[in-house]
Amino acid sequence: MEVCNRFVPLLVLILAAALSREALAAKHVVGGSQGWDESVDFDSWASGRTFKVGDELEFKYTAGLHSVVELAGESAYKSCDIGSAVDSLNGGSNTVKLSKAGTRYFACGTPGHCEQGMKVKITAVAADGSSTTTPPSSKGSDAPSTSAASAQLHFLGFFALVASLLVSLALFF
Repeated sequence: MEVCNRFVPLLVLILAAALSREALAAKHVVGGSQGWDESVDFDSWASGRTFKVGDELEFKYTAGLHSVVELAGESAYKSCDIGSAVDSLNGGSNTVKLSKAGTRYFACGTPGHCEQGMKVKITAVAADGSSTTTPPSSKGSDAPSTSAASAQLHFLGFFALVASLLVSLALFF
């Protein structure tokens, strides 16, 4: 039982380290208190924030009046080409996780709204604050990041699993 008591604090530290990255992620309500609406200056809203890998964007809007489409790239963003959307959301409250560093482009899918300024460009930086440019991807945009921070998180998760197994074995023997 003495061996077990020595592993418990270690296990707690390992789990805390593995979970801390997720706990530090921020949730950004796109458009602030006004939400996803034509009255918001999204360029100003986004310019006052730092978006990091692991953060979440929360789009709050009136379903049926607005929607959220993720555009394929900057050209589609500038021309409001919603036909090139790589994803489309329309539930009224949607969360998008920023799973890797790079720039992503969002617009309202309601005809005319993007042209009226209802679009936002989000550039996420790595958790360590460094910025890399990553071309937008299609539906796989929520795939795990291949950044060093993500690799470290996976290693810590694996290490926590091994430590948990060791503690479990110590309890039984």
